[in-house]
Amino acid sequence: MELGLPFETYVEQYRYKYLALNHAIRAAIHSGKLPEGTRLPATRELAKLYGVSRGSAAQCYDMLMAEGYVVSRQGSGTYVAEGIAMVDQPPLAEGAPRLSAWGQRLVSESREYVSAQQLLEEPPPGTISFANARMPMEDFPYSEWRSALSYAGGSGGAELQNGAPPEGDIELRQAIAGHLRFTRGIQADPEHIVIFSGSMQGLVLMFQLLVDPGDHVVMEDPGYQGIHRGISLSGGIPLPSPVDDAGLIPRDWDAGLLVVSPSRQYPTGAVLPLERRRALLNWARSRQAFIIEDDYDSEFRWGGKPIEPLRMLDNEGRVIFIGSFSKTMFTGLRIGYAVLPSSLVEAIVQAKALYEPISPAVLEQRALARFIARGGYGRHLRRMTRLYGARYEALRQAMDTHASELFRLHPGDAGLHVYANWLRSAEEYARFQEAARKCGVMFRDAAAYHRTPGPPAACFGFSHLGTSSIEEGVARMAQAWRDMQKT
Repeated sequence: MELGLPFETYVEQYRYKYLALNHAIRAAIHSGKLPEGTRLPATRELAKLYGVSRGSAAQCYDMLMAEGYVVSRQGSGTYVAEGIAMVDQPPLAEGAPRLSAWGQRLVSESREYVSAQQLLEEPPPGTISFANARMPMEDFPYSEWRSALSYAGGSGGAELQNGAPPEGDIELRQAIAGHLRFTRGIQADPEHIVIFSGSMQGLVLMFQLLVDPGDHVVMEDPGYQGIHRGISLSGGIPLPSPVDDAGLIPRDWDAGLLVVSPSRQYPTGAVLPLERRRALLNWARSRQAFIIEDDYDSEFRWGGKPIEPLRMLDNEGRVIFIGSFSKTMFTGLRIGYAVLPSSLVEAIVQAKALYEPISPAVLEQRALARFIARGGYGRHLRRMTRLYGARYEALRQAMDTHASELFRLHPGDAGLHVYANWLRSAEEYARFQEAARKCGVMFRDAAAYHRTPGPPAACFGFSHLGTSSIEEGVARMAQAWRDMQKT
């Protein structure tokens, strides 16, 4: 069946071809060009028709299925689902307000990101997914956390009506300062710490305050996608800078802001050596620039020695240290923080007060302060570090045994996932992704983190998987490779 889609139009808007294909098919469904019940081409035919890999075509269908646009019928094919056309894109009424260009761009980029995440968050039943790296809640000290919540509410809920200033609860800021002083060597004044609803809120607010339209902002390549979106949507121009096995390569960038993850580069896991950290500080001094040090997931360190954070080496107030509790506690706890130079404290607090005159999630903030102060957080980190270290070792051994001809793992001593370079051809990588899905295994394609094309690579999250699941997942990947050799 010939399927006519405005594919090239969407290729101009979206970086990845599978996303362009996804949006082209969605638009055709909404417009009625593809009525409900229409049988779509098989992945092989779709790939040939639009010049994409079969893996990209399969990924496009998987996303459409996760979003409810299409359904798969065993032995029959893929069909447009019922009741979809024009459901979530009603025509604007005459005189209805229209989104600004910035608003349209924000919605478009957010939909693209959410669509890609939804596919990873909802793997089919029976799938072993290495795509996510979450806290296994069966290992979380819930009774201790519940006790801290009860304490935070006060006797009879007396504290529930008491708010906190925009910068956050003072007891939590004091607890964070003590934790950073003990674990990272950072001498942080609680008055210089601001609490956010997750670290991304803090990052975006700082982009808005520190970046003028058209300013360059240096970011790592590969790096976290949210940073690129935050910079561009704040009017800045992202300046991707290459990363090697030792982390970000210092340069004399023409920019006033740099975002870097030196303790554990995201996603490669590289640790920035001391000479490069000093080079970054020298660059900031010469350019009168600021550095945002993103301490994304380096709390869980089971090997090697902790490095000195940039913030600890900074003598001139150039480094903003960003951290989050969403990875070390649980995803639903949206509490992040920033340790600010004294020169930025007032501006950041006043800007945050515009959005949030009263700091949100005050009950959770006070509970977290109690949890940290009484040693529960430290015990939890030590326990999970031992568990994650064992799971990392299980993954490393399984990959060495079954998949050493396919992937080269980057050395790791911290974090919740491992970065792995693909050792075969790019064409074989696309085929392997599809073969692995058929064998019931999913992993994250590292291409999502690259702003410029790079060699094929994958990210394997392991924190949420038991050792038996890890070994079974790697064995399935090895079987997928063997299956490929037969076709």
